[in-house]
Amino acid sequence: MSTATRYQRVRAQLDEECASAGRSPEDVLLLAVSKTVDVDEVENAISAGAHAFGENRPDELVRKQAAFPDEHWHFIGNIQSRRIKDIVGVADLIHSVCKLEHLAKIDAAAKAKGVRQAILVEVNVSGEESKSGFSAEQMPQVVRACAALDNIELKGLMTMAPRADADAIEETFGGLSSLRDQLTAFISENGWDISLSELSMGMSEDWPRAVHYGSTIVRVGRAIFDEAFE
Repeated sequence: MSTATRYQRVRAQLDEECASAGRSPEDVLLLAVSKTVDVDEVENAISAGAHAFGENRPDELVRKQAAFPDEHWHFIGNIQSRRIKDIVGVADLIHSVCKLEHLAKIDAAAKAKGVRQAILVEVNVSGEESKSGFSAEQMPQVVRACAALDNIELKGLMTMAPRADADAIEETFGGLSSLRDQLTAFISENGWDISLSELSMGMSEDWPRAVHYGSTIVRVGRAIFDEAFE
């Protein structure tokens, strides 16, 4: 099965899952995580209808965005302070902001490039020590910090669920959705112009459940680009 066929299969499955959840397929972005493949496979995915891709290394983000500048590129990897200047303005959306000190650096880099950088804040809903992200208790402070920066646009939240634990997956996705509702009320109380419209949650193994909890971006790599995932 080719990359193009696998992409079309996942997109069809996503459309069916949206219907099952009472949602429009247009409300959920299928982000093709291309971090393990070269530009030829990206091109194959584009031919099948993919127009949004996720990368986790700045060099690859820059290289592939230059090869396909008309597509949408998201940064989903660990953020290193020294590479922020390379990510900002190249990524349409940065998913993985998980340190307060990075907010000011992203803001400064965006100002220098004359752009307003869209970001998601990563939340460690499950509390696993192996996962990055802010705790739910830290999030009001994070939102307040974002509201004070002119060159950052906070678009929503991102999380990763534990693997192979159905109950924990449900709790993680449900927890992020509930947190978004709480933060939306907090934002309204303070009169900030922030809309947490995006929830990035769900990967190759668990994205169907994420759809039912309101995910607007599912990050799918292996189910699209890995022949073994069939």
